[in-house]
Amino acid sequence: MSNPLLKKFTTYNETAPFSQIKTKHFKPAFIEGIKNAKAEIDAITNNTNVPTFENTIEALEFSGQQLNRISSIFFNLNSAETTDDIQQIAQEISPLLTEFSNDITLNEVLFKRVKLVYQIKDDLNLTPEQDMLLTNKYKSFVRNGANLNEDQKTELRKIDTELSKLKLKFGENVLAETHDFELHLTNKSQLSGLPEGTIEAAELTAKQKEKDGWVFTLDYPSYVPFMTYADDRNLRKQLAIAFGAKAFRNNKNDNQQIVLDIANLRYKRANLLGYKSHAHFVLEERMAETPENVISFLNDLLVKAKPAAIEEFNKIETLAKKDSINHLEKWDSAYYSEKLKKELFDLEEEKLKPYFKLENVIEGVFQISKKLYDLQFEEITTIEKYHEEVKTYKVTDTSGNYVSILYADFFPRKGKRNGAWMTSFKNQWKKDNENSRPHISIVCNFTKPTKTKPSLLTFNEVTTLFHEFGHALHGMLANTTYPSLSGTSVFWDFVELPSQIFENWCYQKDALNLFAKHYETNELIPMELIDKIKKSSNFLEGMQTLRQLSFGILDMDWHSKNPSEIKNVKTFETASFKNTQLFSDVKENCMSTSFSHIFQGGYSSGYYSYKWAEVLDADAFSLFLEKGIFDKETALKFKANILEKGGTVKPMDLYTKFRGQKPTNEALLKRAGLLK
Repeated sequence: MSNPLLKKFTTYNETAPFSQIKTKHFKPAFIEGIKNAKAEIDAITNNTNVPTFENTIEALEFSGQQLNRISSIFFNLNSAETTDDIQQIAQEISPLLTEFSNDITLNEVLFKRVKLVYQIKDDLNLTPEQDMLLTNKYKSFVRNGANLNEDQKTELRKIDTELSKLKLKFGENVLAETHDFELHLTNKSQLSGLPEGTIEAAELTAKQKEKDGWVFTLDYPSYVPFMTYADDRNLRKQLAIAFGAKAFRNNKNDNQQIVLDIANLRYKRANLLGYKSHAHFVLEERMAETPENVISFLNDLLVKAKPAAIEEFNKIETLAKKDSINHLEKWDSAYYSEKLKKELFDLEEEKLKPYFKLENVIEGVFQISKKLYDLQFEEITTIEKYHEEVKTYKVTDTSGNYVSILYADFFPRKGKRNGAWMTSFKNQWKKDNENSRPHISIVCNFTKPTKTKPSLLTFNEVTTLFHEFGHALHGMLANTTYPSLSGTSVFWDFVELPSQIFENWCYQKDALNLFAKHYETNELIPMELIDKIKKSSNFLEGMQTLRQLSFGILDMDWHSKNPSEIKNVKTFETASFKNTQLFSDVKENCMSTSFSHIFQGGYSSGYYSYKWAEVLDADAFSLFLEKGIFDKETALKFKANILEKGGTVKPMDLYTKFRGQKPTNEALLKRAGLLK
């Protein structure tokens, strides 16, 4: 069988040839890719010459590129366009990839060569980037068991294989649970309060499912507006409980035991490597450095945010009492928050949506990127797609030099997980006098167009698009020599800076005027609405901060202690939320069983990084506010010191080079309205 994944791609800029790739090609490609990568490793270990930076470290860095490419295509599809067959292959292939990864890090001959180069690194006259690569390679061996004895190495392999399977199963269960529930309504009176566009979308969903009436799902574009506008409290309750009960229903998709198993295996792995806990292991390679620092950081913000959160909660509850609701529940939060927002700022989400047609917002993101970073985006149809809804762009600089390929995938569908993320189909690197450019992708789940309306985004969806595009800029503008140091390959608590800082432009008049135009009249967003957006920008910031902190604290509770005594996921979680809880507990609900960020994604012991990066982004954006939001000098400094540099320099050094000083949390507290 001819396998397109094993040939050099002859497509435009070597983009993935999706039309040629069939599901049946993946497993043979992985097996062959692993074999070829092993041969490349053997070539390094069998080299009889004295180990050097070039014949060992660089050779190792550029080994396995074919396998990396196959993996990125496959696992991106498993997130954005999965099927039962793809999930089955993922279960079969993940242990093989884990085994291969362990074959490298536990290869004694290879480690010996790396160690010999590392020991003489001060005499090698390396560039800072080469020095970082060598240090990272050496540490990755040590942090993955190179110094263990044979029995311990066998144990580590076992743990890693089991973890890879469990994380996949966790994600599959959450996806299955998301698609398992639907709220099917046939009585028009039950739609009271819902915006016309939401009703139309629910009617479209019902038709697709061959049902009469309206169907609401747990996908965000369906769930969020229902919780925000539906007048029927019982229906809101039904939907909220279903959303919070994902993978916590003692059925075949239940994740309770999986959560316990993952936490315990991570703890055992950390202990095996000589660390006190999984968090101690992870944070050694983060800006925060230790669990103690993270907990102190979270608690410090908690002290400042909690009084504001309680005050805001009381305001919402007071409003709800006018409707004879004496006890505010979780399913009342979005509904009465929206009413309070209207009362305080005379601002309704639905009045904003006509100004945020998806195509206009995309164009706005492009224009802002051009003003700041001299980028141009051209939609092209010569790039193959994994789904017809995906948009593809060629990115160049204003001189016409090729920068990147960008894929954009905006709407929910079966086989696509919830949420929004940036990823890549190919990294950037420099080799043989060529700067090989990246292929970047952003994936979202936005409000779909209906038969009468285009996709009109909520303001929250607008900030989400800017957030993911900030990550995409970090990937697209990468300009480093080595792929493992390129783009978003940075410390996890630094990776959110480019994404979160980019959200700030959504609140600025000069930026909004570029794209916030009424989809029917083309009229610019009125100044009064811009003022209201700005005034409401820190609306309920205390409650939002408390919510983020609660997730960060839960993450640290799972990962900074010995979890072997935890017998009940729900009981443990309830105790963790004690200091951050505003609403009464819902017995049918559990956060941990669908907390994909920490149990499937890469955020274990790292969820705090959203808040950590907010400190950085508020501090960094204060310089733009001071100099001008499109000030070229500031933008180019940010591009040169943050966006292009990837992980080649320690994050705090990069930041202080851009900012001229270390960050303080004053700008964040001021922006959030938490400075008294």
